[in-house]
Amino acid sequence: MLIGLKYEQLQQLILNAERLYYEKQASLESKKVRIIAGGGGRKPKLSIPEQIILTLVYLRHLPTFQLLGIQFEVSESTANDTFNYWLPNLRELLPSSLLEQVKKTLLTMK
Repeated sequence: MLIGLKYEQLQQLILNAERLYYEKQASLESKKVRIIAGGGGRKPKLSIPEQIILTLVYLRHLPTFQLLGIQFEVSESTANDTFNYWLPNLRELLPSSLLEQVKKTLLTMK
């Protein structure tokens, strides 16, 4: 109820989004010229399913990123960055009518 999807729909969306994420990451890695081996660096604060749910919660309820950060135990900027990363990816997976409804809601609120 929090995101407006049934459990099975959410599971399918997460599977498709993870597949898309790994395909894009593999494409980016194949174009890189590495001097240092991959695999280092800071690990993400949220798992991929948590990032997708954060984005869906924002689309459904339009909270501030500060509130979203508190809810997911990340900073406001991390919540904002996560949303802005996943929105274009979810546009590829979700029906455009759903995203158009969100866009109309955002425009009427301004």
